[in-house]
Amino acid sequence: MGRSSDIPLVGFVHSPVPIAVQHTARPSALPRVRGPHTHDFLTLVHVVRGAGTYRIDGHTWPLGEGDALVIAPGAVVEHPEEPESPPGELWSVVFPAEAVAPATWQDHPLLAPFVGRHRGGGQRIGVPPADRAIWRARLVDLDDELTRRRDGHAEAARAHLTLLLVALGRLVDDVPAESGDPLLAAVFAVVEERFAGRLSLRDVAAAVGLTPGHLTTVVRRGTGRTVQQWITERRMREARRLLASTDLPVAEVGARVGYPDPGYFARRFRAAHGVGAATWRAGSGTP
Repeated sequence: MGRSSDIPLVGFVHSPVPIAVQHTARPSALPRVRGPHTHDFLTLVHVVRGAGTYRIDGHTWPLGEGDALVIAPGAVVEHPEEPESPPGELWSVVFPAEAVAPATWQDHPLLAPFVGRHRGGGQRIGVPPADRAIWRARLVDLDDELTRRRDGHAEAARAHLTLLLVALGRLVDDVPAESGDPLLAAVFAVVEERFAGRLSLRDVAAAVGLTPGHLTTVVRRGTGRTVQQWITERRMREARRLLASTDLPVAEVGARVGYPDPGYFARRFRAAHGVGAATWRAGSGTP
């Protein structure tokens, strides 16, 4: 990652369930290093109550009630000074990329909030007040599965992590369209208008008057993702909405978001979320 050799790297201690949770209510079981250091895992922090500060790649992120903070692998991190009895309530979830993404983690839709668009290796995301109880409940459920280790806890923990990452992704879905770049705005307008039908990189490129190769370079440079990944994410976002808010058959949901082949939709949904569409629907709770 090009980091100075005097900055220590904190590795994830792998276990049968490659996910760990820390809550301010109990002593930390996670690696803690004083001073600047890097991680080889992804980190999601959520502040339920209170405030704190993180410094990531030289940028200071003040956190307040309801904030979420994502930290990418390889970022230089400095933790806030912690009093013996930390005020408020803060949760941290850490996991290696392979817990979610079998391939390159930067290309996985669920991990998009950890990639490139933000400043350095961190991004602060505000959780709306109406969603905060759901966020806390999912963190509590994830922690419970990892702590009690009942039958099926590994699968349940991954499902809870997936739901958290889906919720996180929903909060940042619209950031690129608001970037102020007219070309990116045009690209996302095409995706928004046509995602439910047949739509490819070539179709989008033709609509905005660029070659597919040039468009790929521009969109990846501006957003950290490819055009096809944005098409897939928009389709998955609509699929999640339909699964959670309607009783349409899964195959019909797929057809309505641009996947007329039920088998292909099933594979794409599972690849993006780690669980099948029917399983996601059963555990989604709210739209």
